[in-house]
Amino acid sequence: MGKTKIKIDYKKCGPDGKMDPRECRKCLNVCDPAVFLMHPTLEEHPDPYNPEKWVVTPVWPDVCTSCGKCVSSCPVEAIKVSPGESLYKMRMHG
Repeated sequence: MGKTKIKIDYKKCGPDGKMDPRECRKCLNVCDPAVFLMHPTLEEHPDPYNPEKWVVTPVWPDVCTSCGKCVSSCPVEAIKVSPGESLYKMRMHG
């Protein structure tokens, strides 16, 4: 079994999407293992101390429990989780 894969559709949630992640934050709030990180994009900003473009990135998919809370909480259906073998599952069954 492969690793858990988490994809975010930035056309739905992100600087040019329907939802600004700074206003929503639902996936960040419901994820118990804290898989996601909200951060400024890597684009150039007019004011580096006040970036205007933010994204949510699944930076720690290995700790994802595949519970689906992030998927069901997303108001714009931007998150897709493909369950795989996570560190969590390995510890529970290994």
